[in-house]
Amino acid sequence: MQAYMESLFNVSYLIGVVIIGIIMINKSAGNKEHLLFGIMAVVLGAGDAFHLVPRTIALLTTGLENYTVMLGIGKMITSITMTVFYLLLYYVWRIRYKVTDRKNLTIAFYGLSLIRIALCLMPQNLWTSVDAPLAWAIYRNIPFAFMGLIIIVLFYVEARKNNDKAFRFMWLTIVLSFAFYTPVVLWVDVIPLLGMLMIPKTIAYVWTILIGYSDLRKTIRD
Repeated sequence: MQAYMESLFNVSYLIGVVIIGIIMINKSAGNKEHLLFGIMAVVLGAGDAFHLVPRTIALLTTGLENYTVMLGIGKMITSITMTVFYLLLYYVWRIRYKVTDRKNLTIAFYGLSLIRIALCLMPQNLWTSVDAPLAWAIYRNIPFAFMGLIIIVLFYVEARKNNDKAFRFMWLTIVLSFAFYTPVVLWVDVIPLLGMLMIPKTIAYVWTILIGYSDLRKTIRD
């Protein structure tokens, strides 16, 4: 039953988030912020598909242990696309709050992104092995955690300063995503059941996208 429920969730999520992204892109009407949100949604769904599609197939057929290579490659691709997701979200912040300076911050964010991607591509990760080292999972997530922390602080500060009710919980969606993701990285090999935390982590990212989608709908109505 768990396999069917998780598979249903995976398929619903992938289809739903990509459809929302396409809608936002089509209805952005020159609004760069909404266009970026739409691209973010497609990147999120398309990137996660590389991991969730083979995972769903594995759950419904012969089991995860028989799809180690596909799952490993998919996980690597997802890790890279999530880095792109945060880079796009950084530009959403710049556009929404009309930030024209902060050059050093932009350089730092790009630097963290490149370090994260480079670490994800290192062969020491052993993505396609059943014995992938925990140390490298930690290494590649250090710059990712700093990217998340920066985004949390930026949106929290600017939303409060500008009394931005539409984006008042944007920072919280990122906090929740990392809160659910971190235990999986650190202890899922010891406690496999922790893998279920990826579902609320995914819901937190959907919440991120829905904040942008709700803002688009409000703009259209106004």
